[in-house]
Amino acid sequence: MAKAFSAGRRGITGYLEPAERNLLRKLFADIITMLEPETPAHEDPLAALIGLDMEVRVPADPALLRLLPNAVKDDDEAALEFRQLTERSLRETKIGALRAASLGLDSEKLVLEKDAARLWAMALNDVRLVLAERLEIRDEEDAEKVHEVQDWGDADDVESYLSLVYNFVTWLQESLVQAMLAALQRTK
Repeated sequence: MAKAFSAGRRGITGYLEPAERNLLRKLFADIITMLEPETPAHEDPLAALIGLDMEVRVPADPALLRLLPNAVKDDDEAALEFRQLTERSLRETKIGALRAASLGLDSEKLVLEKDAARLWAMALNDVRLVLAERLEIRDEEDAEKVHEVQDWGDADDVESYLSLVYNFVTWLQESLVQAMLAALQRTK
């Protein structure tokens, strides 16, 4: 069973069993696949260098839209222009965090330095965003229904299984953020 992250002299440490590491590895890989741009960066080296992507469109998948939301409301043209200027680099940043976190899953005991902890927090947040969209969490009431699902033995459908995964990732992220805050307090 996973152990919550904690701050110590050697960094932020946590423990995950093999099945938990495999689950996270698969979740990270799925989201990387979602985020990979349709147009490879090498097709226009200048555009790739500055992060420009004139072919980008608003994602049709609601979960991907949750990861890459419109930055401008009530102005579709301005939102698309902003998306063209920023989305490729945002995708690459998210993919980098997910890959870095995935690489950290090679051992049961996780020891994270400050930058690795930040990347882990980003990766876990992106997993939670996708799961929240798939579970249609829109408000506190929806979230409470998801949090009521606590027993793996009761997971008899996709929604209850996703709820349990969402709750696990939420707990893991919360313990990581608490450990990051504790580590920050130690340095003051």
